Amino acid sequence: MKTKESTFVGFVKALPKNIFSGLVVSLIALPLGLGLAMASEAPPIAGVITAIVGGILVSILGGSFVTISGPGNGLVGVVLIAITTLGLTATYAAIICSGVLLVILGFLRLGKLADYFPSSAIQGMLAAIGLIILGKQFHIMLGNKIVQDSGIDYLLEIPNTLVTVAKFRDEGLIYAAIAGVISLAIMVFYSKVRNKYLQLIPAPMWIVIVSVGFSYYYELVLKMPNPISGDYMIPAIPNIQEIVTDIPSPNFEMVGTLSFWSSVIALTLIASIESLLSIKAVDKLDVFKRRSNVNKDIKALGLATIFSGFLGGLNVVTVIARSSVNVNNGGSNRSSNLFHALFLIIFIVLFSTELTRIPLSALMAILVYTGYKLASPNIVRQIFTIGKEQLIIFFATLFVTLKVGLISGIIAGLIATFIIHVVITRSISLFMKNILKPNVLMFKEEDGSYFLSVKHFCSFLNFNILKSSLEAIPEKNDVIIDFSLCGFVDHSVMESVHDYQELFHKKGGNIGVIGLDILGTKSEHPFALRRLLPLQKIIPDNKTKRQNSLELVASDFELSYSAEKTTKSGFLEDFIYFKTKKIKHLFNQLSVKKGPYRLFDITYSEGEFIAKEVVRSTMLYIKTSKDIPVFTLDREGLLERFYALAGYKDIAIDNHSDFSKRFYLRGENAKGIKTLFTDELVRFFESNAYYHIESSKDGLLICSKERVASIKEIKALLDFGIRLNAIINKV
Repeated sequence: MKTKESTFVGFVKALPKNIFSGLVVSLIALPLGLGLAMASEAPPIAGVITAIVGGILVSILGGSFVTISGPGNGLVGVVLIAITTLGLTATYAAIICSGVLLVILGFLRLGKLADYFPSSAIQGMLAAIGLIILGKQFHIMLGNKIVQDSGIDYLLEIPNTLVTVAKFRDEGLIYAAIAGVISLAIMVFYSKVRNKYLQLIPAPMWIVIVSVGFSYYYELVLKMPNPISGDYMIPAIPNIQEIVTDIPSPNFEMVGTLSFWSSVIALTLIASIESLLSIKAVDKLDVFKRRSNVNKDIKALGLATIFSGFLGGLNVVTVIARSSVNVNNGGSNRSSNLFHALFLIIFIVLFSTELTRIPLSALMAILVYTGYKLASPNIVRQIFTIGKEQLIIFFATLFVTLKVGLISGIIAGLIATFIIHVVITRSISLFMKNILKPNVLMFKEEDGSYFLSVKHFCSFLNFNILKSSLEAIPEKNDVIIDFSLCGFVDHSVMESVHDYQELFHKKGGNIGVIGLDILGTKSEHPFALRRLLPLQKIIPDNKTKRQNSLELVASDFELSYSAEKTTKSGFLEDFIYFKTKKIKHLFNQLSVKKGPYRLFDITYSEGEFIAKEVVRSTMLYIKTSKDIPVFTLDREGLLERFYALAGYKDIAIDNHSDFSKRFYLRGENAKGIKTLFTDELVRFFESNAYYHIESSKDGLLICSKERVASIKEIKALLDFGIRLNAIINKV
């Protein structure tokens, strides 16, 4: 079945939204491209060239729908080592060869290789990359350039750098350090300020704006040169004419050396893993629930990498942070990737000279924050909750990657995973006999549903067999996966099965899992490794002061209260608000049994991976007694005017011009919405506090701030909802 976006008319109608999204993404891609290239010790323009080439070619030839391509965080360390070992022009040759290998992988349909890497090992590799980025750029961020032998050495030198900075006497270095610290503060606190106008401009672009503004303040107002040391300013950026005339010539003279092919393999491995993980994550965010053609995308990324290498760029990969921003800003097809590249060309044409006003320390602050997000302590805590054995795999991969290299780190993670699995099951023969043997029996039942029986063990080593079976089933069907004949199911399988459950649910199907009740785990986490052990008991949490207050509110409004966390949120899936957000759980629910009202705290996330932001809020759901048209109502503001320019129409209510000026109302059934908005309902909205309100066919969702509400705010929200429901029932 075709979605609206797959038709030509739908594509044209979606262009304004994709142009707008491409603009927002380009505001992030510009400073990140410059920073990633400089962190790799490549020319700053190399990162922008990568994003432009990737945006143009992958948008035309790729197999994904809402992903953004460009330079990746994970390749910084590999490119840096390659440039140090081979030199810049030979590194361009290695990048080209890496692109050729990616194309070959795509034609061989080897996109499934990502399934053979255990989740904890991948997390360890990404965390190591984050620490390498953080360790190296932290010193530059504080105005103290140093040279060390390995990622660990850079991390160990951080205390010495802090002491050195405290003793600075050079005013230029002091200002460079201040610029770095302020920029880091912007990156850290930007996501904490939930202001829709402030967030029209991404945090990295705010750093660019503040930096350029600071430079002009000194030049035009104080009539003084920029006080930041010249060594800590971005070097001259070539204009388009210079880029075209000065295209570097790749040096293939080292193609016969071991160091050359080590770099090629490392570049290919990290580029493919980063891209495959990003594509998989972004597919979950797609409003239209489409699945990317991974092998086609790998071929497009490889071809783009070849062109990028010849033009003086880096490896082109799918990037999760910019892709998440694309989806959250209305990007719905590949044109947003193209427009982000076109806007980058415009920026280079018009503002290349202005970019030299940006302090190098400010750009490195962006990368320090990015590195921290990749290696956040929260990741360690999450892995610990899954199982202690996962920490061993994680740290084995991390430390070997830091000390030896990326390929060695991944191999160490694979070996550690295999050894742990053998120790847990106490049977190496079980693994060896069933690694390549089909261990999944599938048949279709009379009612059209599918039954999959998994035998012996299921781990990252043979999950591809189960995955192939699941991918052969249309997502609209019901599936039962039976693990009762398995003695072992690892964390990677549990996580992947959960992803498939979400995918089938979104497409109208369902995956039920049975047989896990005979397998035990030492962790309460749903993705924990499972084996033949008794389950541990769950210890309930003590109630907080706020929860005790909520019990009193429930009593006042004659509602029942439950502090229990639940993932049952199906009644929210039809609301537009959650189309690009992932609900984690609901808790602190106030409700009436079989009644219309349900107030709750909710935890959900926006974006994925390092772009992921977890938000907690308080919302009120009202089940209406009759069907109503789908609409969204917000307070009119600057952001809503941007929405109007992007193609979202504001519905005007007749004879209520003041309401139409103050409120932004949209929905596809304009006639039905106008009928619903009677004089009484309009006056109710005009005379009460502003809330974000939207409807599904038989429900209303009301919320105010992207934070948990106070007890006073909860009482006001309940009162507002009860009175609103009474008016709507009259219509």
